[in-house]
Amino acid sequence: MTTISENSQAPAATDAVKTADRGLIGFLPEPIARAVALGGSVLTVASCFLAWTWDRSFPGDLTVYGYPAGLQLQVLVLGVLTALFALSSYRIKGLGWLTPAGADAAIKFGALASFATAWFTLGAISVELGGLVNLEPGGAVLAIATLATLLAALDLPFTRPAVLPVDPEDTGWDQFKHRAGNGWASFKAAFAAPHPVKKLPPLPSAAEILIIAAILGLALGVFTYGIGTEYDELFLGFLITAGLGFAAVSASGLLQRATQLTSKHQNLTIAGAFIAAALFPFTQSDDQYATLGVYILIFATVALGLNIVVGLAGLLDLGYVAFLGVGAYAAALVSGAPTSPFGVHFPFWAAILVGAAASVVFGVLIGAPTLRLRGDYLAIVTLGFGEIFRITVMNTDGTSGPDITNGSNGIASIPNLNLFGFDFGQTHTIAGFTIGRFANYFFLMLLITAVVVLVFRRSGDSRIGRAWVAIREDETAALAMGINGFRVKLVAFALGAGLAGLAGTVQAHVTYTVTPEQYLFAGPIPPNSAFLLAAVVLGGMGTMSGPLIGAALLFLIPNKLQFMDEFQLLAFGVALILIMRFRPEGMVADRRRQLEFHEHDEQPDATPAKAGA
Repeated sequence: MTTISENSQAPAATDAVKTADRGLIGFLPEPIARAVALGGSVLTVASCFLAWTWDRSFPGDLTVYGYPAGLQLQVLVLGVLTALFALSSYRIKGLGWLTPAGADAAIKFGALASFATAWFTLGAISVELGGLVNLEPGGAVLAIATLATLLAALDLPFTRPAVLPVDPEDTGWDQFKHRAGNGWASFKAAFAAPHPVKKLPPLPSAAEILIIAAILGLALGVFTYGIGTEYDELFLGFLITAGLGFAAVSASGLLQRATQLTSKHQNLTIAGAFIAAALFPFTQSDDQYATLGVYILIFATVALGLNIVVGLAGLLDLGYVAFLGVGAYAAALVSGAPTSPFGVHFPFWAAILVGAAASVVFGVLIGAPTLRLRGDYLAIVTLGFGEIFRITVMNTDGTSGPDITNGSNGIASIPNLNLFGFDFGQTHTIAGFTIGRFANYFFLMLLITAVVVLVFRRSGDSRIGRAWVAIREDETAALAMGINGFRVKLVAFALGAGLAGLAGTVQAHVTYTVTPEQYLFAGPIPPNSAFLLAAVVLGGMGTMSGPLIGAALLFLIPNKLQFMDEFQLLAFGVALILIMRFRPEGMVADRRRQLEFHEHDEQPDATPAKAGA
């Protein structure tokens, strides 16, 4: 144990050092806690091959012995992952690569994930079937195994942060806040990886490419499984499993290792990601989930366009969904729809140019008089533009105004696209696979997403992209350095609007109908301006993959959890608060923003004491 000087004036820090070799609970010695964590995770895996209930009415049929199904598969994966992390902590040859940042934090997250998914399942069985009597002995084994694993994992040692002494003159409330802060710091440290991840040793290029292919294949499998969940309990379990499992992989250092590889081969990774995405329709037997896939791509593409405006240029746009609507309406009016008053039928290449051009024009018209505003004032103006657009298309019905958009009825019966003789509304067979209507549009939207990604990458790395970042960080300093702030912001506004209009042209043909209600500021189902902005912020402002991931989650979750109905926005608000509290830089963090948000996380006065030093 580390000794403390007799004249030390920090009794709180002394206590922290004396207990630094103990876990968060401080009940089991380290060797026993490590053994119990390993044994409990193995028992968790074994319990997945037992029946958890005798009643077949619970979704997934958890009554079969020897054949895991439904939620049992999720707990099985988490149990295996936790067991592997626990084995790697014994320095077994060949398993050290699993935990390059240390095993203990990964074991804790893995045990927490297994516990949360298992107890959620047992609770759902008890609530839906009417009590604990509906559980089989396998359910009891699962409950005990996951609880024992979690308690033992929490007793693994960790490096405690040094704490500031309590000022005896503080009020009771100040002392309570101080103790709570010290306790929260220790709790966070218990789940933190103890060592930084070292850079990868050089590997053969072929091996690195194979690892990247495996990562992309795993991502495709997780996405396909999540989008194909057939009932609410399975999807809720998937959210718990994926979220905490991702945290366990991140704490182990594997995520950082994967990031090193993908950053080294960035162009190859992007190309591979699009190839993996193109394989998604071939994993579906009908259009049920391909429908969600194409809508996710539309939402994600629009979010990436908004990321140029918000993430790179720092312009808070609360009416961005209006540009999606401008592109959709412009394409619908020239698509040959019988409800269009223009009576023209442009080919798709012309319609998509019309939609994108109309959005760019509106972006310039709105941005030119308003982009001299900053901050909240600009946000209010863009919010007003979004509402003005919706009200305008509502009133141009031939009664309140000119007959252009058919008012609340919108433009209906928009025909399917036909590009070079390929009818997107017809079923096609490719290599023995039947590709339906929504799969056709999925491939088209994937191509448009690739164009948007290319534009985002090239513009972000260009001279004007650096000017956007300078404007975002400090507009006054950027102007002093000679940057034409108004012109730079107007280009960002117009480019973001054009990309949204590009996606809107496809949305008009996918949905057959465009109506004003599709382009609200906020609503239970995206796309809308609030969800688009949340996708950028939660995914990671200024990054390329962050808004794509954030948009996919924010579109998929409300569509899968429709049973919550009016509570969806409440759940969304709670999730937003939690993510902003624990990961304010977003799921995929820009390095600069990550450093800014976590600048003051560490205690300022001392170096953390090491356990058993």
